[in-house]
Amino acid sequence: MAAGPPPPLDPSLLPTFPEEGFEEKFLRKTRENPLVPLGCLCTVGVLAYGLISFRKGNTRRSQLMMRARVVAQGFTFAALLGGTVATTIKSR
Repeated sequence: MAAGPPPPLDPSLLPTFPEEGFEEKFLRKTRENPLVPLGCLCTVGVLAYGLISFRKGNTRRSQLMMRARVVAQGFTFAALLGGTVATTIKSR
């Protein structure tokens, strides 16, 4: 005997969540873990300065900035991972 389609869900029983736009979500996430945007800004700044040095022909400074970019990316990743772990622990 074949089962028919499931009964329709009653919308009044489902949880409702307020709509959250990009700006509200960005601000909430920044407040939850402020080190990630800071790390992103540092990464972009170091990358831009390294590219400018490369265009000017300052290879030594360019190489130094590319190494600093890797460090800034590592900091950003560590902040992201730490924020995720902290959020997971806090939700328990």
